[in-house]
Amino acid sequence: MAKALTVKAIEALKPQNVRQEIPDGGLSGLYIIVQPSGALSWAIRYRFDGRPKKFTVGAYPAYGLAQAREAASKALREVSEGRDPATEKVLRRAIQKEAEEGAASKLVKDVLDDFVKRHVEVKNRPSTINENKRIIEAYIKPKWGNRHIASITRADASKLIDDVAARAPVMANRVLALLRKFFNWCVDRDILDASPMSKRIQPPAQETSRDHILTDDEIRWLWKACNKQGPPFGSLVKLLLLTAQRRNEVAKANRKEFSLAGNDQLWTIPKHRAKNKKEHFVPLSSFVIEVIEEVPETESALLLTTTGTTPISGFSKGKTLIATDMLAFARQEAEERGQDPAGVAIERWTLHDLRRTAASGMARLGTPVHVVDAALNHRSGAIKGVSRIYNRYEYLEEKREALIAWADHVKQLTAAAAVGRTSAP
Repeated sequence: MAKALTVKAIEALKPQNVRQEIPDGGLSGLYIIVQPSGALSWAIRYRFDGRPKKFTVGAYPAYGLAQAREAASKALREVSEGRDPATEKVLRRAIQKEAEEGAASKLVKDVLDDFVKRHVEVKNRPSTINENKRIIEAYIKPKWGNRHIASITRADASKLIDDVAARAPVMANRVLALLRKFFNWCVDRDILDASPMSKRIQPPAQETSRDHILTDDEIRWLWKACNKQGPPFGSLVKLLLLTAQRRNEVAKANRKEFSLAGNDQLWTIPKHRAKNKKEHFVPLSSFVIEVIEEVPETESALLLTTTGTTPISGFSKGKTLIATDMLAFARQEAEERGQDPAGVAIERWTLHDLRRTAASGMARLGTPVHVVDAALNHRSGAIKGVSRIYNRYEYLEEKREALIAWADHVKQLTAAAAVGRTSAP
């Protein structure tokens, strides 16, 4: 076993006709190299990706024994973290050269900013843009921001995904998907020769598509809870259930979009607010109009607002309040029937489940699938090919019939729910 080097032993080293590598027993992997010329330098030997590698720490005496061990320890830690110190040294020099020559920065943080500007903001809808930006700022830049893009390895990506998965498995899937897009974009733009993720990394979380639909009892409890909460959030939830439209389309609705006069009341969602960028016409039942008229008018043109100037927000908090009241009403009913209220539970639901519930409800009432799709402003493939391209018929009357039938069904279910406005559980 090699002995630990000392300053005295280093000073006593003599050059020979051949290059010498003398191991330091004080730190495995560290060597002092003695050239025939008498020049001394430090290096480490290690294995990376299954291959032997060498990294020059620096010359002696610029790096004394203590400094060499410290620098070598840092480099060996990088190896244990899946990083190659020799490669990173080359990359640091490349970064310096790029800076001196005025070339575009290839630090991860700067390449990510370019990716957002040239790809994310061009190819995605606003909600996806915001989510991708959030993922980049919260999970990727803090770990890799100041590293050269070419230094990122598959091991780096795996570790990042594992770290995120330890706290939020489903979010780790989102980070993984975004990284794949990012590195493929880098390859397409000749920023990288190959993606470090060309060898597939398995998503850490198993995801299943949600198919929860509220039962008739849950709809009744939901309505009572909405009555108790009142506008604006109770109104939002009611409109989501009755109109089957998307959360943001309802939450950001402008009063000018609603035509409430006459017998053909209509809500026109402009194409810039529709997810598929297609103007959408939503026939309004008398029950929906009742809900709209419950919302106090403000100086704002918005139908639903919590501040008077901006669209309603705080969806998570509002939904939690509704869900809590639903459970309270359900347990109250159980107690009135002589059952144990502690045994009552309601399956977790989301605001999007209200849209799914409405779609399923219309189908259950006999609405054809293509009319349900039209009511949702969603294409499921029921109309295909040339017919789909040239079919400009909006199914307006069919949508009106379907949405009125669904609203009448909900009204029957919730006829007794109005007591929730004045009597808490």
